[in-house]
Amino acid sequence: MRNPINRRDFVRYSALSALGLQFLPFQGLRAAPLDRVRVAHIGMGGMGLNHLNWFANLPEVEVVAVCDVDEDRANEALLQLKKIHSNTTAQVYTDFRHVLDRQDIDAVTIATPDHWHAQITILAFQAGKDVYSEKPLSYAQREGRLMLDAQNETKQVFQLGNQIHAGDNYHRVAEIIKSGVLGKIKKVRLWKSGEPPIIPSLTYQTPPSNLNWDMWLGPAPFSEYAPEKCHFNYRYFMAYSGGVFQDFWCHIADIVWWSIEPTGLKSIKAHGEVSEGVGDTPKWIDADFKFKNLDLYWTSFPPGVPGAAAKSIGAYFEGSKGTLLCDYSSREIRIDGKVMEDIPEIPKTIIRSPGHQQNFIDAVKARTQPESYLEYARNMTMPMHLALISFQLKEELNWNAKTEQFLNNDAANQLLFRPYREKWNLIGA
Repeated sequence: MRNPINRRDFVRYSALSALGLQFLPFQGLRAAPLDRVRVAHIGMGGMGLNHLNWFANLPEVEVVAVCDVDEDRANEALLQLKKIHSNTTAQVYTDFRHVLDRQDIDAVTIATPDHWHAQITILAFQAGKDVYSEKPLSYAQREGRLMLDAQNETKQVFQLGNQIHAGDNYHRVAEIIKSGVLGKIKKVRLWKSGEPPIIPSLTYQTPPSNLNWDMWLGPAPFSEYAPEKCHFNYRYFMAYSGGVFQDFWCHIADIVWWSIEPTGLKSIKAHGEVSEGVGDTPKWIDADFKFKNLDLYWTSFPPGVPGAAAKSIGAYFEGSKGTLLCDYSSREIRIDGKVMEDIPEIPKTIIRSPGHQQNFIDAVKARTQPESYLEYARNMTMPMHLALISFQLKEELNWNAKTEQFLNNDAANQLLFRPYREKWNLIGA
């Protein structure tokens, strides 16, 4: 007997019916994955094409659909797929909801602009599909909680696309720090140099016929179309993303949360300068975070510590017995004046990754959570969102980690979530 439609499904039913799309009772209909995992890709820009190439070359994967609101990009993705599998029967879509309505799809990847990540993920979970989604996890802080709640309801698999997590270097750094050889870690410094491009002006015009601009905007506030803020450049507008800071945070903060799992965030103080031109994300941003037992610092320039100047991105751990400097692929340990790349006596205790995408497919088949699982990704991403709020308000903010609210600051709390444009509020948030 079919279960009654709950509020979540009713909201989705209403959204789909208004557009003449089919509604299906997703819960319980998807069978356990077979040896071949059927994957659809949503968002076919540069990173979306990377998703396509990665997954299409895994022997257990069959790519069955590609989707983009830009029809030209979707068709180009199909051509790329045909170069890998000439006999593919994959379908092309311009509306991701048609993808989610297919019961023969096991998992989706998401490489849309940031402001779409949360809703598509939640709807995919409700449709019985596992999700591999690009960073950042979400556009706004509170969306992460909505995503986690939906996953807890549906028990779907999720992997955040922070591919560097799978590399051996991060595994080894985590082993070294967890071993205690550096003593108690008191401070960590993170940085990413590089400024956003200067976008001098916006050329408002009629959207091209191949692009569904209204759907591209989706839950974001309505704006007239300008090519300068669409596709790749979206990340330099606060309406859709958070600039270089939001783009790179998780890639380097990842190693901190993996190695020492900071908890009990108390305060955030960020300052910086807004980009020149019409883009409004930070040109540079410095942020100080006070956790229960850790001080964490982010800068847009390398800090004045040994070896940092030569790295455009990095992490510097300051322990009571030594320090460790790392980036994506290298590390430098300093203990008692001795500089080394490794400490062979520390055993390998973390199982190495089979590859970020393979790890996701393995998890889909085994019904387990992969390396960059949702709860981990949410905890690691949250401070970035809070720092951007401090940056926007130009004030230090105090945080209650239990309630996930700022203390005595209504203006800051209002920025934890941006209400979705009514037409594109597909989850009833």
